[in-house]
Amino acid sequence: MQGITKWAFNNKAAVKIIVLMALVMGVISYYKLPMEFLPEADNPMVTVAAMGPGYDAKSMEKQVTEKLEESLQFIKGKSSMVSSSGNGYAKIDMSFDSKTDMKEAKAEVERAVSAVQLPERVLPPFVVQFNTSMIPISWVTVGFEENLSEADRERLENEVVNAFKKIDGAGEVALSGRSMPSVSIIPNNAKLVEKGIPFQALMGVLQGRGTASSVGEKVIDGTSGNLTVRANINDIGTLSKLPVAPGVKLSDVAEVKLTNDQETISSVDGKNVIMLTISKKSNANAVAVGDEAAAIVERLSKDFQGIDEAKVLISTAEQVVHSVNSMLREVLLGALFATIVILLFMRNFRATVVTIVSIPLSLAITLYLLDVSGISLNVITLGGVAVAVGRLVDDSIVVIENIYRRLQKEAFSVTLILEATKEVATAITSSTLVTVAVFLPMGLLSGSLQDFLLPFALTVSYSLLASLLVALTVVPLLSAVFLRNTKLVEHESSQWFTKFLTWNLKFKWVPLLVSLLLLFGSIGAYMSMPKGAIDSSNAATLNISLEYPDDTPHDSVVASGRKLETFLNARSDIDWVMMMNGNSSDNAKYGEVSSASIVTYMVDMKEGADAEKLLEAVKAERVNYKGAELNAGAANIMSGGSSTQVVVDITGDDPEQLAKGAEQVMAAIKPIKDVIKVKSNQDQKKPVYTFEIDPAKAKGQDVAMQLQGMLNPIPLGMVTIEERDTAVMLLPSIDPKSEADLNGLMVMSDQGPVAVSSVAKLVRSEEASVFYHKDGKLYIRVTADVEPSQLSIVGTAISTKVAELKAPEGVTYLIGGASQQQASDFADLGITMLISIGVVYLIMVITFKTIRAPLAIMFSLPLAAIGAILGLLVSGVTPDYTAMFGGLMLIGIVVTNAIVLIDRVKQNEEHMSIREALIEASATRMRPIIMTAVATISAMLPLVFGTSASGSIVSQSLAIVVIGGLAVATLLTLVIVPCIYELFFFRKAARQRIQAALNEPQQFEA
Repeated sequence: MQGITKWAFNNKAAVKIIVLMALVMGVISYYKLPMEFLPEADNPMVTVAAMGPGYDAKSMEKQVTEKLEESLQFIKGKSSMVSSSGNGYAKIDMSFDSKTDMKEAKAEVERAVSAVQLPERVLPPFVVQFNTSMIPISWVTVGFEENLSEADRERLENEVVNAFKKIDGAGEVALSGRSMPSVSIIPNNAKLVEKGIPFQALMGVLQGRGTASSVGEKVIDGTSGNLTVRANINDIGTLSKLPVAPGVKLSDVAEVKLTNDQETISSVDGKNVIMLTISKKSNANAVAVGDEAAAIVERLSKDFQGIDEAKVLISTAEQVVHSVNSMLREVLLGALFATIVILLFMRNFRATVVTIVSIPLSLAITLYLLDVSGISLNVITLGGVAVAVGRLVDDSIVVIENIYRRLQKEAFSVTLILEATKEVATAITSSTLVTVAVFLPMGLLSGSLQDFLLPFALTVSYSLLASLLVALTVVPLLSAVFLRNTKLVEHESSQWFTKFLTWNLKFKWVPLLVSLLLLFGSIGAYMSMPKGAIDSSNAATLNISLEYPDDTPHDSVVASGRKLETFLNARSDIDWVMMMNGNSSDNAKYGEVSSASIVTYMVDMKEGADAEKLLEAVKAERVNYKGAELNAGAANIMSGGSSTQVVVDITGDDPEQLAKGAEQVMAAIKPIKDVIKVKSNQDQKKPVYTFEIDPAKAKGQDVAMQLQGMLNPIPLGMVTIEERDTAVMLLPSIDPKSEADLNGLMVMSDQGPVAVSSVAKLVRSEEASVFYHKDGKLYIRVTADVEPSQLSIVGTAISTKVAELKAPEGVTYLIGGASQQQASDFADLGITMLISIGVVYLIMVITFKTIRAPLAIMFSLPLAAIGAILGLLVSGVTPDYTAMFGGLMLIGIVVTNAIVLIDRVKQNEEHMSIREALIEASATRMRPIIMTAVATISAMLPLVFGTSASGSIVSQSLAIVVIGGLAVATLLTLVIVPCIYELFFFRKAARQRIQAALNEPQQFEA
């Protein structure tokens, strides 16, 4: 590495130009880099969503779900397939292994689905494969004036959608809450009988009435012209006058009226609105698309007459800008704190300037390399910068401190600076490579986890390698300029520390035993700590759901939904409330289909409001909604909500055995402490009335068709009202209210009109309102709602209880949910840690050309674990995924101090005994080691007291783990690592001490 430093001194002009170019390219790259919320990552899952209005859950399962599952069972790369079938919808989620090309997988699924013949009235299924680039940029609501005609409303809806679609970089623009006007013909049975008109006559009322046909071409008055025939029905009055029989108009036997239904209900602050969900194209800039969408919203109320109010509810573009700005603020604060620390330690302004120049220069190089690598600026990459900023000055501190120390005792010269840099070059190079090596295994992770962690790893690696380059070139050059003819304050080695270390080396068992006790104590504390707690007090957005049993009338569900909406709108700590209910084809494009008995709310909190208080208030309202489930939690931009559920899937072929297994599991789980509620997907049942036809008396298909016509709306055609195509629906002539009414229905048989009870037996049964399949087989899912702060403990207890159960014959129990996912994530990171440790050790063996010295350095890792766990205990923060990620980072950060120490020891051993080398190295290197540690800790303090962005892996828990681990490891490294090192060379050290003891009297006698 000395060659790089010499080259820099020999080519000063070139270095100046390179530095200037790096700074300029860094600034240009910052403005050029696309700003995203998250890096582009594929979710290894494909969802198929189908809607069948009017179909019950059993029909959807048998006629839709099973057909689709059969066509999808041989899709390549598929690891599992789960489905749910409810009233009017079916949804299939397919998981794929991490190596699958998800674009090809989606295309294959689309081909398979398109080949399936589905029943009439079932809409073509939607196939969705999620990518982080599909996270909507903006949610926009538009309210219309009350006196607006339906035609004008439809025109405005289309114009608004088109306005957003024209945005450069805009992707999908989904619309929900649109009005669905229709003309309803309501038969009057008494008048039909009086006039002698059969019900079937109403079905042909529109037949041949509306047309636009070309008759031909003729020469009229000497000019060739086309002949056409046009017949339009443009108003309710004309439709009412249409004849159904000679002398009988439609209005004589039926009521004709215009109804205005909504595909879905969307309301904000109690007013019905339409909601537009705007996404961007994969290569578009999120901030640019979001800003353009906000600009269009500003213009809507002014430029479009008839729009009452338009506003942006949520903008991820704003969140991106906020995240970028907050991360940049934390980076700058970290740099400021690191500067103050260096100034306090160095007590020399010029030396401080030389050191901190590595921060802007390293960041500039990093931004340029990110641009070249095609990586966007997002919360993950900025998190990498925030984490690395404390380490950016480490190499420069070691170099400048060594130069500074030499200059206190020797005359200034370029040779001195070159030699001082050379002394620490190996140490800082190996320590930087070790830190970089920690992040290399992230490239070995598979799937979306790699997509998230690789940009983070590259950001940290780029910045650290850039800081190493700066430390070996720019810092020595600047030292030669700034430290020439400067008065240096001499820093004496700490005499008390030398005596303290000498005592510890003499009585090694004391510090080693204390460290061992601390390690075991911290491991015990960690094992007993709950993991994965969710603090919602600072949440900006909440999700609330009100779910009724599927047999609840829809009008009752909506009425209760409005009641809760009124309660929420009355609160002073809420900015806005959005209520949603129902399924739409636009929502199905995102794989979102659900029961019509569920009302969901998105609540935006006012700044500074305590979301926990609202969550408690909502839960207190449960008593006012009998028979409903009312749940609330913090929203997450990535997953829509925070999951604190543990699930047990019971699979098998026999429904009765499945039911027994579900009862067994629920009984075992309910008594466990901190389990709030246990339920299964078979809890909700709905009455099903089945006509069992006697084949000898009637044809089942004929009876089914007749009953469908009698009991369901029948589409008759389309008319144009107020310049808008409007569906005409013939409503059922009969509305049975009891089993007696059902048995009294009249149907045509071979013997003529008869009561349906004479050809069929009516059987009432209770059936599940939702049917679940796993890999094509029926399964029951038992779900336990768990106290968030005790997720890992309860998850373990449930796993233990279920493992002890003896499952019925042919039944299998599978545990999953939030705790299982958490355990899987922790296991993945654990494996990554082991690989990182192996790579770190390998690099140190190559550096020191010995096995024992690097092994002594590795003993600094358990010391870091003591501090990390202590930090979590003191702060009261429970370990989560990001805390584990902090532990991974500690591997690279902590060993750097030990490397700097042992490198000096190795240099000293050329002319000193092992103990003398250890004492001198510890006394000499204590200052730069403490300086680098305090600078790194200070740089991370803003992350502890700041707020982490949703979706970021850089959080408060990560910062606490790094700070606690580094603080304790730094202090213990200066004592424990020398003790371990001397133990590894105990024979050689003992011989040296004996030899020294023998030489002392000889020297005295001489």
